[in-house]
Amino acid sequence: MRTLSAELLSLIVIFQPLFTKPTWERAKLLLLGALLQRGKRTVTACLRVVGLSQEGHFQNYHRVLNRASWSAIAVARILLGLIILIFPPDGTIVFAADDTIERRRGKKISKLSCHRDPVRSTRKQTIKCFGLKWLSMAILVKLPWSSQVYALPFLTALCAPQLEGQPPKVFRHHIRRKARKSKKKFVATGKTPRQYKTAVDILMTMTRLLDRWLPEKAKVLVVDGSYAAIKLALVCASLKNTTLVMRFYWNAALYHPPGKMDPTYRGPAPRKGQRQRTPKAWVTRRDTAWENVKIDWYGGRKKKMLIFTRTALWHKLGHAPLRIRYVITRDPEGKLRDEVFACTDINATAEEIIRWFVMRWSLEVTFEEAREHLGMETQRQWSDLAIARTTPVILGLFSLVIMLARRLQPDGKVPILTTAWYQKTEATFSDCLALVRKHLWNSNIHKMSAQKADVFSLSAKDWEHLLSCLSAAA
Repeated sequence: MRTLSAELLSLIVIFQPLFTKPTWERAKLLLLGALLQRGKRTVTACLRVVGLSQEGHFQNYHRVLNRASWSAIAVARILLGLIILIFPPDGTIVFAADDTIERRRGKKISKLSCHRDPVRSTRKQTIKCFGLKWLSMAILVKLPWSSQVYALPFLTALCAPQLEGQPPKVFRHHIRRKARKSKKKFVATGKTPRQYKTAVDILMTMTRLLDRWLPEKAKVLVVDGSYAAIKLALVCASLKNTTLVMRFYWNAALYHPPGKMDPTYRGPAPRKGQRQRTPKAWVTRRDTAWENVKIDWYGGRKKKMLIFTRTALWHKLGHAPLRIRYVITRDPEGKLRDEVFACTDINATAEEIIRWFVMRWSLEVTFEEAREHLGMETQRQWSDLAIARTTPVILGLFSLVIMLARRLQPDGKVPILTTAWYQKTEATFSDCLALVRKHLWNSNIHKMSAQKADVFSLSAKDWEHLLSCLSAAA
């Protein structure tokens, strides 16, 4: 049980130059084990499922993550190119970025902190949990077997906690001791401590990196309200082919463009004009000119909505004014709350802005699918380097499974696993993963048998291994 199929090998062979030969051979086995394993995605679990439970040098497989020299940024760049090659975009490429919490505990995890749990928290109650905060960027593609948009992650970064904050009492002494040690280290070496970067700062770096990889492609980056920062919008506006779409503020400071200058005026030219009404003021007025349109909505359906759009200069103290278009939506049925969105491209229509933002929700679905089917949050590394690599690899496996399913089914007809009590009309990620696993198991079981044989025999070792894998708890 140590053979990769030709279809899978043809997909991942492009990553081979990034690894040394021994590391590459071990990485392939870990990849095969991560795809076949059910339950926890630890290194030892991956070794068991590929038949290496008696491997004496098992520590060499741990070193693929915690010690081997390979670049995760280079892997992300190749993965993005591979996704675009298999799913060629039609015009503008839409990307989504959002953070998720990996629930972890352990005093040896250096970047552990207490975060707001976005899944369990509500508007009235905030639930916090211990874990690691990951910021992931994904490309949004349309698959032939689904009417929904899929988010395929390719670049994920770890957001380090701020040591000056208030960590939980259990870890407060540990983090303070680590801060004192790092301070003594910097004083002894004469270096200055690295400046703390927020999630918005990391996303700005990722956006610049994306523009460097795809300089000529028209790109749209969609983010939620927690990343509606003017410095991120200014970065996207400064790039040639990048547009930012975000959930906007109801009380944002909006201005008119500056008017004509008086020839006798002396001093610097004004950068903004008079103050405009806020979006909150527009929704409370009775004379607001709402437009009744039918737009793309969640669930792949069309919905009638009332929209109101305007352009303005968005300004915050310490930053240059930025010209944006904002859109206010209202449900004529009164079931949904009013929402406001903004875009750095003033030529974009209101329907396009809403459609781009609705597509962002597929990234939340990807996070949940990775937890349910790919074992996210079940890995157990303590090394900083292994922690920084494992979760991005697991999220990258989501994209790899979708691409392999596309290659296995060129006609786009993925088999749907249905039951008497749950009828599905479209294939989901679980169906794609089942297709990939069935293909990998068949390619390994039939590797020693004739191509046209109806009946073949398995060795006692292979039979025992197959029974142990099928009987293991999920």
